[in-house]
Amino acid sequence: MTKEKKPSAFMKPVQVSDALAEIVGIGPMARTEVTKKLWEYIKKHKLQAQDNKRNINPDQKLAKVLGSNEQIDMFKMTSKISKHLKEPELAGSR
Repeated sequence: MTKEKKPSAFMKPVQVSDALAEIVGIGPMARTEVTKKLWEYIKKHKLQAQDNKRNINPDQKLAKVLGSNEQIDMFKMTSKISKHLKEPELAGSR
């Protein structure tokens, strides 16, 4: 008898804020999908710093999500993005 593996938290669908949805699309979607689409956007719009690719130079849309248009390290960016993700509310829950 095998137990079914519970999906990881990264695969659990989350709602995205309106500001983030302008970049990655409307949710719900898995956190991994949000990250993938965010990096597609960053690369498409050439937002990585040329001297250090770990640094991101936000454009107007990304600055709205991050709260600033100043250059940010990709690891700090991740924590700012997580504030724009929330668990979908379950039907019937209060």
